[in-house]
Parts: sequence; structure tokens; C-alpha cells
Amino acid sequence: MSDSSERTVGVIGGSGLYAMEGLEDVTEIPVDTAFGAPSDAVISGRMGATRYLFLPRHGRGHRIPPHRINYRANMLALKMLGAEQVISVSAVGSLKEGIHPGDMVLVDQFIDRTRARANTFFEDDGVVAHVGFSHPVDEALSSALYRACVDVGARAHRGGAYVCIEGPQFSTVAESNMFRSWNASVVGMTNLPEARLAREAELPYATLALATDYDCWHPDHDSVSVEAVVAVIQKNVATAQAVLKSVGRELPDPTLSPASSALAHAIMTSPDAISADAKRRLEPLIGRYFT
Repeated sequence: MSDSSERTVGVIGGSGLYAMEGLEDVTEIPVDTAFGAPSDAVISGRMGATRYLFLPRHGRGHRIPPHRINYRANMLALKMLGAEQVISVSAVGSLKEGIHPGDMVLVDQFIDRTRARANTFFEDDGVVAHVGFSHPVDEALSSALYRACVDVGARAHRGGAYVCIEGPQFSTVAESNMFRSWNASVVGMTNLPEARLAREAELPYATLALATDYDCWHPDHDSVSVEAVVAVIQKNVATAQAVLKSVGRELPDPTLSPASSALAHAIMTSPDAISADAKRRLEPLIGRYFT
């Protein structure tokens, strides 16, 4: 078991997960970033030796649709408040017969089908960076989440690809069957560009995907509806709360993750060409590399 003393983990809560249970010394922290305001105030609290920074992705009350989330502000807010790694809790549709509604999936790959989302911090500041993203999920953090699922008795699946669609509409049958032909495991609307930005922020990232339905491909199940999704989400959220509590007892050392130094050889721009304004705006991300 990894030593989790003094760990700080960011948790991004998806549909149905708008708060974390069991936190002590709770503080609500409004945050502003160089990329605007995040989805909501960040809730800081502790369980045991672990500090949690909780951010509801859609805002409390589910006010923000997937395509309008300020993903850059969300990730940067967690970084600025001291998050060392990030757990994404996300409702998804299952693309495989064996992944049942109510199951947990620890995905390890993503397929990007989004269209109109800002997906990098390095865009308008005259700083060019190309981070490696071949393995977008941190293996150690994902493994810890899997063990936590087992610990609380959840049915969990390791590995698989998450197809991220633009939304807010669900898939067509043709799209759902195409995703299945790609051997993808689940489909959702939020983990990209979130995972890309986590890598640029040098934060190890892992997804706890909560299957709510069979999307619309399954001939023996009705097409996905909000009512059906919400019914399963309500059951899944209690399990997710238990998993988050359990994983805090054995979080991996984030400094051992390749993500923790993702920018070390990724910034292509000459230091002399980076303006003082750019350094100031991107300081939480590149400050360790430029004085």
C-alpha cells in the first residue's frame, strides 16, 4: 500500500455527484483563474490524512451543460489550490454487454469526438507546448481506484476506451454502433478536454466512470432517457462516495507519475520569446520552469 500521508487530491464530480460526504474542516473556496471562473466554488475538506478538493463539474444544481463547461478554469483552479492528482467521477453509457448499468469502469484510453471546446492552456499567450498523451490515464491512480471499488464491493472493470462526444444530445443508434465497432467501452460527454488539460497541468488523472445505461445500441433496452439515467445515477452516487473515501487511504505518490513532469520537455518556445505577461498568466503551469 502506498503512503498517502499529506496527499491532496482533486475530485471532479459529474452528474449526480454535487458534494462529498464525510469531509471534516470543510471550507468553501471561491476561485478565479486566468481563464475565468470554474464551474463552482471548490470545497476543501479532509478525511484522515488526505485533503480533498471537490469541484462539481456542472455546478451545484447541474446548471452547466457539457459543451459550456470551463474546463480550463476547473483544472487550473484545482492546480492553484494544491491538487497533486485528479479523480474524475463521470456518468457514462455502456457500449459493451458485460458492462451493466450500475457498474464502475476504470478506463485507460479516450477517443475524442468533441468539436467546439478549448482544449489547451497554450493557445493565445505565445507559448507553444506539445505534451505526450499516449497514455492519458495515470496507471497508479486508476489501480488505486479499482482496489477501492473492490474494497467497497462495487462491480468494476479495468481498462477500456471512453468515447467523448460533444453533447448535449445523446448518440444516434448509428453512432453508438460505430463506437462499438471501435471496441470502445463507454461513451460520455465530459472527460475531454478535461484529461488533456490535466496532463498540461502536470496532474496525474484517472476516471471513475459510472455506467448508467446501454446508450441506444442495445436491442433489449430502451433508448437512453434522462429519467432512466437519473434513476441509476442515484444508486451509483452512494457507491462513488464510498470509493472516494476508500481511495483516500492509499493514494499513490504523484511525483512518481510521468504526468508530474509532462511539461519538462514539451515547451517549444524559446524562454527569451515568452513575454512577462505570458509568464504571469501561465505561472501556475510553467512557473517551475521559468523564473
